[in-house]
Amino acid sequence: MARGWESKSVEEQQSEFGKNSERKQTLSAEEEQRVVRRQSLELNRARVLEQIKRSSNPRYTEMLNRELEQLDRELRLLQ
Repeated sequence: MARGWESKSVEEQQSEFGKNSERKQTLSAEEEQRVVRRQSLELNRARVLEQIKRSSNPRYTEMLNRELEQLDRELRLLQ
């Protein structure tokens, strides 16, 4: 009986994977570029936030805050 449940789970996972890959195929090249750009901006934002936490130099922190503001502006434009 456990095998039956296990295979059912695998079957559902494969079905879900198929649905996700179909969604990816429906993205146009422009939409795909927007998704990649947004992910890149979000990663950069996380990096800058981490650097702000670790910074002890006020001038460097100020520079990082300006960079964070710029990243936030770009993210808003992508929405």
